[in-house]
Amino acid sequence: MHVCFITSEYPKEGFPHGGIGTFVKTMSHELVGRGYKVTVIGINVYHNSTEEITENGVSIVRLRPKQFKGITWWLNYKSINKKLEQIHQESPIDIVESAELGLAFIKKNKAIKYVIRLHGGHHFFAEAEHRKINWWRGFQERRSFRKADGFIAVSNYVKTHTAKYLSYHNKPIEVIMSPINLEIFKPQPEIEEQKHTLLFAGTVCEKKGAFQLVKAMPMVIEQFPDVKLKIYGRDWFFKDGRSYISFLKEFISKSEIDEKHIQFEGAVSMYELAKCYAEAELCVFPSLMETQGLVAPEAMAVEKLVLFTECGPGKETITHKDTGLLCNPYDENDIAQNIIWALQNKTEGSAMAKKGRAYVLANFNMDKVLQTNIEFYNYLKEN
Repeated sequence: MHVCFITSEYPKEGFPHGGIGTFVKTMSHELVGRGYKVTVIGINVYHNSTEEITENGVSIVRLRPKQFKGITWWLNYKSINKKLEQIHQESPIDIVESAELGLAFIKKNKAIKYVIRLHGGHHFFAEAEHRKINWWRGFQERRSFRKADGFIAVSNYVKTHTAKYLSYHNKPIEVIMSPINLEIFKPQPEIEEQKHTLLFAGTVCEKKGAFQLVKAMPMVIEQFPDVKLKIYGRDWFFKDGRSYISFLKEFISKSEIDEKHIQFEGAVSMYELAKCYAEAELCVFPSLMETQGLVAPEAMAVEKLVLFTECGPGKETITHKDTGLLCNPYDENDIAQNIIWALQNKTEGSAMAKKGRAYVLANFNMDKVLQTNIEFYNYLKEN
């Protein structure tokens, strides 16, 4: 089987990347390791050139970005379609997979099955963030959905919530959680835990709850004067170009929070992040909205106590005070009280962390996720 992922987010060493990039890299390498052929095609967001490389058996094509006012999108899709056709002629493709908008202008070939993996598209997040649907992006997403032969949702929540705004057109849909690399994210007893250290990881932006977490810190500091919050992740920018991290730093400087309590550590590799999880006493991810969220199960796999959002798929990932903690991400008091409870109840927290890891091993392990994916791909090929 030859699987082709259409994405420009495949990670390049030395550059920050997000959850989709992490997923595609992990899944691609595992498919190749089991004897499947994998190609990744996208626009080069790192350099103004075309790059074709092979990484651990995965063929990665980053096409030179085209720039022409008004039709850049069309020129870039034209490049992707041309490359898809060329690769299919050389080595027939069985499955093309993309995120929600990715198939909008892809030319379909009857010999190929097309899959959309629901990571959280424009309609999904526009509603969640109380934004109007952008007509152009909305058009692309609807067009893309019509072209799909099947859908994979990374959580029950993203499946049911997306269905409120977009039709699956009676095509097959399967809920398959994203896999966690359990060779990287595992307990590391050799790393000493830093007392009263909190960790946040993810893109530093509004929808990840970074602001609410910062606002919760004075209540935590009052109870634990030595507490530290370490924030890992790439910056996000407002439409006017302002940095979200700068916005948070400005808020901190005008508040009663001593800057020593909150440290911005930037983006780190998966390997470094696993070590950072191990050093933290509590991992806190109070997202306002998620489709699944990889950081919570990653930290759980490292056997750390996790405080996750109760919104969206939060309750699919964690059972409150059993496998971890859940909070109302819109309420900084609730975030603070959960953090305080965790720091005051170390024994109970450690027991929950062990149960959390067991849950991740059972539900996010690569063998289970990969086998379910392959079965779905084969089903589409045969029908």
